[in-house]
Formats: sequence, structure tokens, C-alpha cells
Amino acid sequence: MMVATSPIDARADTGFKTWVAKFYDTASASGISRSTYNKAFAGISGPDSDVLEKARYQPEFKSQIWDYLDSRVNPYTVRIGREMLARHGRTLAALENHFGVDKHILLAIWSMESNYGAVLENRDRLHHVPQALATLAWADPKRANFARKQLIAALKILQSGDVTPSHLTGSWAGAMGHTQFIPTSYLLYAVDADGDGRRDIWSSIPDALATSANLLAKNGWEGGKTWGYEAVLPSGAARYSGQTKTLAQWAALGFTRPNGKDFPRPSDRAELKLMAGSNGPAFLMLKNFFVIKRYNAADSYALAVGLLADEIAGFGGMTQTWPRPNGTLDIREKFELQSRLKELGYYDGEIDGNFGSGSKAAISAIQSRLGMDNTGEPSKTLLRALRN
Repeated sequence: MMVATSPIDARADTGFKTWVAKFYDTASASGISRSTYNKAFAGISGPDSDVLEKARYQPEFKSQIWDYLDSRVNPYTVRIGREMLARHGRTLAALENHFGVDKHILLAIWSMESNYGAVLENRDRLHHVPQALATLAWADPKRANFARKQLIAALKILQSGDVTPSHLTGSWAGAMGHTQFIPTSYLLYAVDADGDGRRDIWSSIPDALATSANLLAKNGWEGGKTWGYEAVLPSGAARYSGQTKTLAQWAALGFTRPNGKDFPRPSDRAELKLMAGSNGPAFLMLKNFFVIKRYNAADSYALAVGLLADEIAGFGGMTQTWPRPNGTLDIREKFELQSRLKELGYYDGEIDGNFGSGSKAAISAIQSRLGMDNTGEPSKTLLRALRN
């Protein structure tokens, strides 16, 4: 069944359909057949209003690095990652051998992009990619050029036979499959790893993970090496932030690993990153960190991938703590609070450390029962009250 939303209004229907009809000339010039084009837009009567709403709602706030990491690197994502490693171990080992990319990095990316495929199970949240991209190209001036380019690429994917129109689904901005590739990246890196003749990142886990491995490998992943090291920042050394030196040079400046071990391969070059300023942990980032950023350009994303991969592999997590504001919970405390709310019958969701509507409703209810200020927000004060 094709994923589509109700039209915005009759005039929008007409304007959108006119745009789609005219855009065929552009698609045809890129080699798209009339048959493919008709299949892509069959049954589409108007723009996807949900896409435009999501495009308009781009929150301006920026989460702190520790909150970002808490929601992505935690006991839940580690546990599921290890389960997936056991379930798909043979595939992951083969991919690691073929592409030279650490299998734990692939698992971490899979977690980050689609919660190990869980987001694909809710088809109500997916969008028909040609309709979504056409909607952006037609009605969103800021994203029009991007959307037109991605729409052509999506039509090429459809024309190749890798996916049927009903399964060509993705996010509101066109990111597709288990590992959330935009169409142009799919065309560059998609791999048929299971040998069925199709590069199916929507239904084939081997294809999706191989496609991620191919992207990393083609962008210079260095096999057998890690992504970086947590380091202790010497006094007054924050001025070196952003500089690149060999690990031996960093060691000579007084940088050490929290576990006291020497930096391996002292001739490797690393860039100093201070994600939370001079009061937080330091990281010496190797080349593979920057290769991960070819997937997503945010430092926080690449750090989350690296830390999650290490934990799935059993190397342990960070040693140093983030400079969290007084009264806020760390990730262990977040899990404990959810667990206690569940034990008391106020919460029936997943224990995952993420405080969505269900967790906040539970907090609000227990705060009212205890005579506390009803904020609906997690806090050390509430956790202490539940412990007692």
C-alpha cells in the first residue's frame, strides 16, 4: 500500500499536480522513462502535508552533548546491539572482512539511524519518497534544489528495479531504509550483499549494513584502527583545541588516557576535540572519526557512534564525566527512575532512558501523589523521593 497523506486543499492539489506534470521534462532529461514516472506518482493526488509540517517544525534549541549521548549510548542501545551482533554475526563478520570496517561501528550506525530497524516497523511514520521530495521541491524554497536532485535519484532507484513503488519509503526528507540513505548516496554506495539481484536497504539487513560499510570504506576507513581516544586534558591545554598532532606529541604535552595506558601507534595523527569545553572530557580524534562524519557531519553523531561501538564490543564506556548542571540525572539514574516508575505501576513503556510523553506523564502523576511540584520532568529530587 502506498504511503500518502490527505491533500492540503483543492488548490494545493492542482498546483502540486501541475508541478509534477512539468517536472517530467527534467526527469526525462535524466533518463527517467514515462513508465517509471507514472509508477512513482500513481495514486498521489496532492502534496504530503505532513512533510511540510515537519519541514516547518525544526526546533531551534540544541541539546547538550550529554543529553544527546544519553539518548543514543545507553544500556538499552548496547543490549540490543549485542543481540543483533549475535543474530547477524556471520553477516557482520563477512562485511568486516570484505570492507575492512569494524562490525561494531556498523551496528552503532544502524542503531543511530533506525533503532536497529525498529522505526521501519511503523509505516504510519514513513513517507512515499517521490511524493515527499516532490512536496519539498514544489513548496519549500529552502530545500527545493536538494529535493529536486534527490527526486531524480529516487526515480533512478525505482527504475533500476531495486525497490517497488510501494516500498520506496523513507523520512520526510527522503532518508531511506535501515541505515537511512538519501537517494543520491544510495546510488553511490548501495550494495547487493545477499545476492538476490536487488540493493534492498529497506528489507535486507545484509544489503543495508553492506551499504554503510561501503560508504565508510570508500571514504577512507582505516581497517584495524579505532576512531579516537578519550583523554585527560592537562591544565591550560584547552588552547590546543582543534589542533592536530601525533599521539606522541600529545603525550609529550601531558595528555594521557584515563586508564593510564599508552596511546597505541604514537605516530598516528589526532585532532583535539573538547565537546563540552575545558571543563569536560577531551578526545583525540583519529582519521576514522572524520570518516564517520561523512555519514553525518556532526561531531556529536560521530562521537556517539564511536562510543556505542566500543560499548557493544565490550570495551567499556567513558571514564570521565560530563559537566552536567546540578540536579540533573546521568544515564544510569535515568534508567533507574524509569524502572522505579514501572515498578510502581505508573509507566509501562520501554526502559530506555528516553523521557518521552509516557515517561513524563508517569512523572507528573507520581509528583502529584507525592505533593511535589508537578513539572513532569525527571530530577534527582524525584529519584531520591522514590528511593525512600
